[in-house]
Amino acid sequence: MLPRMAAQSDDNPLLTIEHPIAFDRIRAEHVEPAIEALLEEGRHRLEALATGNGPRTYENTLGALESMTERLSRAMGVIGHLESVATSPELRAAYNAVQPPVSAFFSSIPMSEGLWRALLAFADTDEAKRLDPTRARHLARTLDSFRREGAELDEAGKKRLSELNVALAEATTKFSQNVLDATNAFELIVEERARLEGLPERAVAAARHSAQSKGRSGYRFTLQAPSFVPVLNHAHDAAIREQVYRALNTRALGGDHDNCTLVDRILALRQEKAELLGYDNFVDLVLADRMARTGDKARAFVAGLRAKSEEAFKSENDELMSFRRSLEGEGAPPLEPWDVGYYAELQRKAKYDFDEEVLRPYFPVDRVFEGMFDLVHKLYGIAVEEATGLPVWDASVRTYRIKDRDGAELGVFYADLFPRETKRDGAWMNDFLTGEPEVNGWTPHVGLICGNLTPPLGGSPALLGHREVETVFHEFGHLLHHMLSRVSVKALSGTNVAWDFVELPSQIMENFCWERASLDLFARQHETGEPIPESLFERMSRARTYRGANMMMRQLGFASLDLALHMDRPQRLEAGGCEDLVAYARTVMQPFASAPLRDDYAMVLSFGHLFSHSVGYAGGYYSYKWAEVLDADAFSRFREAGLFSPEVGGEFRHKILEKGDSRDPMELFVDFMGRRPDEAPLLERSGIHRTEPGTR
Repeated sequence: MLPRMAAQSDDNPLLTIEHPIAFDRIRAEHVEPAIEALLEEGRHRLEALATGNGPRTYENTLGALESMTERLSRAMGVIGHLESVATSPELRAAYNAVQPPVSAFFSSIPMSEGLWRALLAFADTDEAKRLDPTRARHLARTLDSFRREGAELDEAGKKRLSELNVALAEATTKFSQNVLDATNAFELIVEERARLEGLPERAVAAARHSAQSKGRSGYRFTLQAPSFVPVLNHAHDAAIREQVYRALNTRALGGDHDNCTLVDRILALRQEKAELLGYDNFVDLVLADRMARTGDKARAFVAGLRAKSEEAFKSENDELMSFRRSLEGEGAPPLEPWDVGYYAELQRKAKYDFDEEVLRPYFPVDRVFEGMFDLVHKLYGIAVEEATGLPVWDASVRTYRIKDRDGAELGVFYADLFPRETKRDGAWMNDFLTGEPEVNGWTPHVGLICGNLTPPLGGSPALLGHREVETVFHEFGHLLHHMLSRVSVKALSGTNVAWDFVELPSQIMENFCWERASLDLFARQHETGEPIPESLFERMSRARTYRGANMMMRQLGFASLDLALHMDRPQRLEAGGCEDLVAYARTVMQPFASAPLRDDYAMVLSFGHLFSHSVGYAGGYYSYKWAEVLDADAFSRFREAGLFSPEVGGEFRHKILEKGDSRDPMELFVDFMGRRPDEAPLLERSGIHRTEPGTR
């Protein structure tokens, strides 16, 4: 938690965010005075840039534009991060107070007449025509971005766009806070141990510990993933599964944390913004600079994968129902949504003699990290070591340093791994500082990986499920994209790439969690040190494609809901109010669900990927599957050349990870693979086969 002490106006750590970041000194009362000062600085810089006289050059135009808001952006990044991982009423209030003026200021930048004229004047110079490829791309993307952000609107249009941006920032922040509060508002106390039959013993012990930590008897379950996932997948008691499932999927429906009117408002604001800027819908607006380009192309991509998956999807669900009948007789009732995970785990165990829980003892978190660091050393020649003495926001946060093969420091990062009530759910990567060229190399990058993994219990280490291991590798892949970047223009550095390309570096890392050679780097029984037995590895590998079509359709369902909400649905609530919105979302999702969704299924109201950010994954959720096509295809090079091939690893580092957005992402992919991407490897990996190979 953030300590609360009197702020000193001349000693505000938010005014200068540099490595090492003073997380131990930042307090809620620093927020408003720091942001007020940084906003004033930004306004002065904007005015100077917009009214400057003399010849326009790259440095006094684009260079000045990039540095103009750097201090403000850094401070807001740190504040937003702390509000996500160590929130308090005071910090939340301060963050909410500064969001509107900051959003208004950033919205005003592309709408500055003087600045727009300055950019156009520079674009017309001889210097601009001779720029190196990276700076030329920076110029072109800046001009395109300014047009999409209102540079060519009239005064009335600019005023309205600024209002829309502020309103979106406020509404999406409130949405995220409501989800956190609704998540924390739920608890299920089970008094009788007998009702927990089927749960792994570790999950039972964690529930007991959770109850004791609250001064309660019995066993306490929450809506944090390490708590609810074992219930849905293993609890024999269907009533408990139903209660947890319904609570999870009705979060933020009604009550003090209701998100219904907020979702409706966010959709309406986005649609109005798109129309104001000359687009039919918000999807076309956000995809204009992404690989898919248009909503129609994204929808066609989703539809194509759906068509290839539906037959296998139906077959898997029929098989699961038949399996239930084999256990309970022909009179077994149809599967309910809270039954699917439970019977799927039973079927997996029967079909493959495999239960994911048996892998957990082989994944102590420290070994997972050590093995992951060993892997990237083999692939990319980098070394990861603990960094001591860095200030942190919670005592559980780990800190690391990354060095290149020549000993040069590439950067440092934080790892915040376990759930807290002051921390939002999910997993993510953030960048705090982006390195830049200097005389003897580069200044270090600074970043973060964050998760809500199964925590340590008692005296035993944190033992991760295999899916949690994939999550760690995924977020570390994002981090490497930031840490290994070597792009001189910060706006094009690291993860600042097209949203439907950004998941390639993260998802390619997940593949190493399934290979024997890479698993042997870290998958060791936490008490004996023995590797995963070959028989268990074989069962795990055979089970990898189990219900692969269901996993495919689940993601395609989320993508379809995203596109439908932003392209098709009327943008205001009808007479049915929230019921209408929830029903619409449920109707869209039903074809992708493996059991009938109940009338109160309101997952849309906690869909943070779409609604916890002004843009986020809105209009772009399809990009998870788009990037899976890329990563499955690209990983084939690693498998063919040898898993730890330094040549392939070096090429991936130099042609993908280091390049950021300095070139078009499809060009980068083709440079690495020698051709355009093919869907076949993803369909094969998912256990879904097609008759005719082809490329997209």
